[in-house]
Amino acid sequence: MQHALRAGLLATLLSTGLAAQAAPKELTYTVTIDPAKSTDEFQVTLQLPQKLKKDQTIYQFASTAPGTYQVMDMGRFVRNFQAFDAKGKPLESKQLSTNQWQLAQPDKTREIRYTIAETWDTPVKEHRIYRMCGSSLEADHALLNGQTILGYPQGMQSAPLRLKINYPSGWQAGSALTPDAQGYYHANNYDHAVDSPILLGRLTQATTKLGDAEVALYCYSKTDQIKAEPLLGAMQKMLGAAQSFLVQLPVKRYAFLYHFEDQSQGAWEHSYSSEYTLKEQPLTPEYAQSITDMAAHEFFHIVTPLNIHSEIIEQFNFVQPTGSQHLWLYEGTTEWAAHMMQLRGGLISLDDYLRTLQEKVAYDHLRADTTYSLKKLGLNSFSDEGQQQYGNIYQRGAMTAALLDLRLLELSGGKRGLREVLLELAKQYGPSKPVSEQNFFDDFTKLTYPEIRDFFRRYVENAEPLPLQEYYSKVGVQYAPVYRTGRKLGSLGLNGYAPKNGGLAFAQVSATLQACGVAPGDQFVAYNGAPLTLETFRQTIMAMQSGKPGEEVELTISREGKEKKVRCRTVERDETKRFYFAVDPQATPQQLALRQAWLKNL
Repeated sequence: MQHALRAGLLATLLSTGLAAQAAPKELTYTVTIDPAKSTDEFQVTLQLPQKLKKDQTIYQFASTAPGTYQVMDMGRFVRNFQAFDAKGKPLESKQLSTNQWQLAQPDKTREIRYTIAETWDTPVKEHRIYRMCGSSLEADHALLNGQTILGYPQGMQSAPLRLKINYPSGWQAGSALTPDAQGYYHANNYDHAVDSPILLGRLTQATTKLGDAEVALYCYSKTDQIKAEPLLGAMQKMLGAAQSFLVQLPVKRYAFLYHFEDQSQGAWEHSYSSEYTLKEQPLTPEYAQSITDMAAHEFFHIVTPLNIHSEIIEQFNFVQPTGSQHLWLYEGTTEWAAHMMQLRGGLISLDDYLRTLQEKVAYDHLRADTTYSLKKLGLNSFSDEGQQQYGNIYQRGAMTAALLDLRLLELSGGKRGLREVLLELAKQYGPSKPVSEQNFFDDFTKLTYPEIRDFFRRYVENAEPLPLQEYYSKVGVQYAPVYRTGRKLGSLGLNGYAPKNGGLAFAQVSATLQACGVAPGDQFVAYNGAPLTLETFRQTIMAMQSGKPGEEVELTISREGKEKKVRCRTVERDETKRFYFAVDPQATPQQLALRQAWLKNL
């Protein structure tokens, strides 16, 4: 999957909207985090400005967080939870459930202390937390996501808080938040704190301006292979394309937080920042482009769900989260926009864009359940069942948004597409005014055309096959589920593979290879003398399927620890392409006119 495990949407805790509901300023509580005492745990101290009420007996840790769509149960990581009165005398407390501690005397409680383990290196039996959504503490850096460190007393989710992190003097901090003169970060509420991850340590930093908005990039690279300045430079054209797509950025400051080390797990977006845990390797043009693609998606979340979201997202329930049926909007539409703004900005060619569509349709048909509707996926996104289909929100979800764009362009005569409607919705609603979870389809239809309600009913609420051929023909683009090119290629037949001894073995063997002496269980060592590895597997299989008919090739296999070479002759096959998109060279003037509108920001 191109974007690894992108933890989708909403760590948008819409802090701007929630600020209006915050408790009075005098109720601000203070949290101090000390990551310097241990390389495995954070020491947390919460100081209350006044006594809790008698009904505020519960201290709550997050069961999950917006946009992660995974069970977190942060209480699993808590160690040594304690409560104290104003004189520092210990008060009784006990754990009620995985994520809840009961305070025996809330009216006397003035301080709460606990230790909480980092999530990256702490073993758990199930529901391991994605790296980009977790916490890490090492000798030269740390990553803090609010929900992995902080809890809140019952009834104080909306109370403002200030946060102090005691980190080594040589470290630098990167966040969308900016500290005051005393080094305190201020959050409007618990949601805002969760929405504002902080990367600390031996970082490099770079900044740029997009109109009136400042964009900052903070980078940790384990062996300094990647620096902030060249990385931001590689992203500059994408950011420019995003500005053109959005007209005016709806934020004043945005922060990219990059962590490069030993593995890639993906990215997590927030209202005013996004964070990435990626494998450290040289910043080649190809790697820079893959990072840019990912960043384009996360950056577009400043529109949805920051400015377009339902009340379920705005009032997130950290105890028992509820899925939103409009996940297609938050993630699918964002994924569509990430590629479309690069196409319209000249960063990618139309052929490249069509190949991306091909990959998304292939995922939908070959790796997902095409009968599982986008609405159902959104509502079940926090369940194990929904998680099995979750990756398709970036595939079928994006394709549905792409078709919605085409339908809007058709109905408006090329004057108004999905981009234009999204910008209208962002102005109408914004960070502090949610759309209706139940009525949004109807409200969207009233803003556009009556036919759009049927579109939502068929392709979002239900799971009818997407009309790819019909809709793309409107802009002179051909689509075929199976396309025969007319070319003849050499093939060794269809074979199946399975991991073995750090490499791959034949799980199923075609008749062609059986005739050459290959058997199931044989390890595939080399093809025409080139060693086969997990990294070269795809390239090798492509070579095996695209040679000349009748060509003799050599395979090296290993059986019972002994290597041997076998020679086989390829058989002829017709070249076919699955889920094929291509520009129609015979497009009509009407199709060309709509294509022109499709390829630009109106």
